[in-house]
Amino acid sequence: MATAIRTIGHEDRLSLVEHLDELRTRLIVGGIALAVAFGVCFWQNHALLHLINRPLSAQTQKQVAKGEGPLGQTWLAQQGVVNVAKDTEALAGILSAPASGLPAATRAKLAAKIPQLRADVAKIPRVPQGKKPVTLGVGESFTTTITVVFIFALIFSLPVILFELYGFVLPALSPSERRAVRPLVIAVPFLFAAGAAFGYLVVMPAAVRFLQNFNSSQFEVLVQANQYYQFAATVILAMGLVFQVPVVVVGATRAGLVTPRQLRRGRRFALVACAAVAAFLPGDAITLLLETIPLYVLYEASILVAAYVARRDAAREREAAADGPRWEPPPSGGESTGSPAPFPGSPEGPPAPNSSEDPKASVNAIIDHIDRKLSD
Repeated sequence: MATAIRTIGHEDRLSLVEHLDELRTRLIVGGIALAVAFGVCFWQNHALLHLINRPLSAQTQKQVAKGEGPLGQTWLAQQGVVNVAKDTEALAGILSAPASGLPAATRAKLAAKIPQLRADVAKIPRVPQGKKPVTLGVGESFTTTITVVFIFALIFSLPVILFELYGFVLPALSPSERRAVRPLVIAVPFLFAAGAAFGYLVVMPAAVRFLQNFNSSQFEVLVQANQYYQFAATVILAMGLVFQVPVVVVGATRAGLVTPRQLRRGRRFALVACAAVAAFLPGDAITLLLETIPLYVLYEASILVAAYVARRDAAREREAAADGPRWEPPPSGGESTGSPAPFPGSPEGPPAPNSSEDPKASVNAIIDHIDRKLSD
């Protein structure tokens, strides 16, 4: 019986009920993996939210340091307070000195104020703080957190879900098809992780920088949490799917839809397509270049892998043709082998009698080959 770990063979036959039972088992395993990942992500939801908020905070922190926006004005006011407190502390130190000529009681009171001034100044932030997404509804903080946690849980449990899906479809594939599909299935989660990392580290900061600075002097920008997380999830998932180009290209090559030679000839069109995808994503000219180069490198890597796979398949076909079945003469002694003897004159049988010989002898030979009783 098939389980979620052990798959059935290609030659095995299962009833409809057994197929449904296997599907149910695999769905349960995938659901358990998703639930476990969801629990772990919910436990670490603060770290995940801080991670997804970092591109926005890093960009707005630069704007705050320049005094732009409400947070920038607040930052400038804080720095002014710090400067005033330091000047006040220096003045109190001068007046509390014996050389100031003030009464001892007054100097003692001024000296007592200096530690309090230092403690108040220490409470003022020294580094500008960037914006965090805002929530507008009562339950939006909870629903947004659950959404982010679910997206991360789905990403983390993706290898297990893909494994169960592959295990369910595997029995329908022949051994040669399994050898062709297995590397592609293994490559999918790794390529998706690479695309998601590229989207988070390269595309997200560029997109936030472009969108936050676009005509910002005319607006008071408040980033809503729900919209920001939807935008981040869209960018990261889109880049994860775009990085599946090698899998698609190799699969199309093995299916015979394209050849490596056609892929090489289409380099110009591929470069234009990569630039179009990068231009569709928000960013400036520098980020456009940074996004186009990895996509085109993926296309070139796909050509190399497709060419290697095509050469390997061609070598296997030549070996199979060289080791094809050969004709062997039937055993001597008139022993029956369970199959009729080849017809005279056929490619597998003995040569036909010469037409120049006696026609009656030739006919008798054919009859004798078919049934010895007719020749008696």
